[in-house]
Amino acid sequence: MTEVLKAGVLSDEIDLGALAHNAAEQAEEFVRKVWEASWKQCHFRNLPRWLQDNDFLHAGHRPPLPSFYACFKSIFRIHTETGNIWTHLLGCVAFIGIAIFFLTQPPVEIQLEEKLVFAAFFAGAIVCLGMSFAFHTVHCHSECVGKLFSKLDYCGIAMLIMGSFVPWLYYGFYCDYQPKLIYLSVVVVLGITSIVVSLWEKFSEPSYRPLRAGVFMGFGLSGVIPAVHYAIAEGWFKAISQASLGWLILMGCLYILGAMFYAWRVPERFFPGKFDIWFQSHQIFHVLVIAAAFVHYHGITEMAMYRMTVGECADPSQAIAF
Repeated sequence: MTEVLKAGVLSDEIDLGALAHNAAEQAEEFVRKVWEASWKQCHFRNLPRWLQDNDFLHAGHRPPLPSFYACFKSIFRIHTETGNIWTHLLGCVAFIGIAIFFLTQPPVEIQLEEKLVFAAFFAGAIVCLGMSFAFHTVHCHSECVGKLFSKLDYCGIAMLIMGSFVPWLYYGFYCDYQPKLIYLSVVVVLGITSIVVSLWEKFSEPSYRPLRAGVFMGFGLSGVIPAVHYAIAEGWFKAISQASLGWLILMGCLYILGAMFYAWRVPERFFPGKFDIWFQSHQIFHVLVIAAAFVHYHGITEMAMYRMTVGECADPSQAIAF
């Protein structure tokens, strides 16, 4: 009888312990949801070290939000990342719409080969802007998630640059197979190198900001070599009028200007705490990237229209794309 009573008491204690544990978990979940729904902006000095990126932005930061639901809900609130999120989210949606419209045109109007060439550019732009939007949305989730999406963000930039090269080299050297193949091969190698560097663990740290800007700026500026090659071979007038060199130069200037704003953290460097929410360097960088991508799209569209007007090469075998 005593053993039976003891067993009953032990069973009751186990049940009570389980109930208490479940109640504690439910209370913790409730508190977490309430906190996530009512989080407040915090000052830079109150952020954990892994969220401290730009010390010239003083207030308006999101605290750590350890759930993806809370991170995505923060899209609709005002904080230091609001402008960064929406600029590239809207840019990504815009390029998805343009890509769908372009790639669904009947073959009579746009041939499959041209669609594939433009698809490389669209893919680079969409991946870049999409990864950037995702990073700025979820990087406050946790240090591990922040580092992962930071790497994806930088890989997206490399893919945008690679995708931008493809249509210009395809149409610029449309009838010159050898230089086209060489330049495309170099672009792929440089792109893979940039991606590998982007995966380096320390690459996303604030102290390496100038290096990040330098890597992608150097990759983009490598396009000067085929542009000069074309201009020397065909003449500067033809390069401007037929190869959209002017649009290419404008695109490069916009990218470089954006990278300079990003690396030097202007204007918040000169007015700390005054551009915490709007018109900070990263937002300006985002806007210039989108503008450069649209400029490039306009330029390669003009090149494609010119090629349709001129017709095929004298030796059709030279027009092989890749």
